[in-house]
Amino acid sequence: MGELIDRYIKTVLPEKSASSKYSQGIQLRWWKRHLGSYVLADVTPAVLVEHRGKLARESTSRGPKRSPATVARYMAALSHCFTVGMKEWGWLDDNPMRFVSKPREGKGRVRFLDDDERGRLLKACRESRNPDLYTVVVLALSTGMRRSEILGLTWRDVDLGRQITAVTDSKNNDSRAVPLTGHAYELMTARAKIRRIDTDLVFPAPAKLRQRPRPVDIQSAWDWAVERAKLENLRFHDLRPCAATYLAQSGASLSELAATLGHRTLEMVRRYQHLTAGHTSPVVEKMNRRIFGSEANSAQTKGRA
Repeated sequence: MGELIDRYIKTVLPEKSASSKYSQGIQLRWWKRHLGSYVLADVTPAVLVEHRGKLARESTSRGPKRSPATVARYMAALSHCFTVGMKEWGWLDDNPMRFVSKPREGKGRVRFLDDDERGRLLKACRESRNPDLYTVVVLALSTGMRRSEILGLTWRDVDLGRQITAVTDSKNNDSRAVPLTGHAYELMTARAKIRRIDTDLVFPAPAKLRQRPRPVDIQSAWDWAVERAKLENLRFHDLRPCAATYLAQSGASLSELAATLGHRTLEMVRRYQHLTAGHTSPVVEKMNRRIFGSEANSAQTKGRA
């Protein structure tokens, strides 16, 4: 089992996006620690069910236990490893994970920042000692890009003339063009004038001797800003559904949301619909006036009579 995982990490994982390589690497190494000494024939569905429970009960380095969604991602990573080993390498006759049920996931979390909360967050980001945090957060709120997508941006990806940026290293390996407008465009234009010459990264970490340029780490600055803004239960990834909700409230269709956020299916953006009812009511009212206008006027006339 350990040899199967090692070969997958070495030959398959490098072809995935940066965020997938990082997260799935962690997941596969967990499986290797617990099942690496097993002969493949002994990795039965019953053994996988036992370890599914262990994943759910185990506390992580951050403290809380893994959510059902996280357990399902661990299982999916190993399942693909089995599939490649079966179909391409001939190491297995079947994928034992396909007989194991994934834990039931919730509908998905949507943490929405209202106008006051958003204002407090942006104010705290401007006050941060990290000079990159404010621009990164503005980009996240205005484009819906993931943190890994923003921090992985290079100046080759940014076209200020056309006011777009290309996302080439996305979670699902699909490329997409994201518009740069308004305040986000102003910040990126100003940033381009003072860009570093030793790296093509838009958000590089402070330069150090004999160290290859890498993206800046904003986690501690983000934690400080969230605490200073007195925001409860907010993660950086929550800025993505915030952006989607703002777009939906501004009249964006589900297909437009999916294209902007890089979702492959419309189902993934339906979660934002319940936050936009007040903004779609004028459309419904207009439709009702058009198709029921004469009946409504007739009823009002009879009522007065």
